[in-house]
Amino acid sequence: MGQHGLFVAAAAAALLLISSVVHVEADNLVVTCGSTIKLQHVATKARLHSHQVAYSRGSQQQSVTGFPDGDDGNSLWLVQGPASEPCVPGAPLRKGSKLRMLHVSTRKWLHSHLYQSPLSNNQEVSAFGTDTQTDGGDNWVLEWEGKGKLWKQNTKVRFKHVDTNAYLYSHDAKYGNPIAGQFEVCAMASKNKNAEWVAAEGVYLPQPKKEGDADDDKEEL
Repeated sequence: MGQHGLFVAAAAAALLLISSVVHVEADNLVVTCGSTIKLQHVATKARLHSHQVAYSRGSQQQSVTGFPDGDDGNSLWLVQGPASEPCVPGAPLRKGSKLRMLHVSTRKWLHSHLYQSPLSNNQEVSAFGTDTQTDGGDNWVLEWEGKGKLWKQNTKVRFKHVDTNAYLYSHDAKYGNPIAGQFEVCAMASKNKNAEWVAAEGVYLPQPKKEGDADDDKEEL
């Protein structure tokens, strides 16, 4: 089975495990390639979310928002590597890793480009493409403060867009109908508190263990 087949199998297994989302307790699990997770915005507590609602202006691609309720399957994202640098399912994501995030229910990638966002006129973030249709606008770099090497649940991370160097961002601006009460998600050059996210509920693929492996990330973040 090829890399794509492995990711599809991982996504299918994740969906079977979550009729209602698995709420992982405070185990501080490592986020790995192929994990299906929700991302919680630190400041607003909303989950990164998408749905079959397009922006009415700008790119008119599928919208991405912050959803205030944690119990919604449209907030699940499958973590993968760039198309040119696929990661191994179960491999831990390290500081500085490049990644893509596939929206599980609509099969579109978290994407950004130089269109303006609807509410704040910052950089638009959308969901775009298909499982096999992807481009450089889908690639993000994983960043955080501190000495830890691996992305863990309690790590406040930032996602830097490769093409534009802007950070995945949300704030307290809310949409009206048809997505009333959902927060705007956009991208900004600033890496302040509104650019911080944590991994929340989901299905975390276990790391493949080899005999003699040591924990290379013992320090607390």
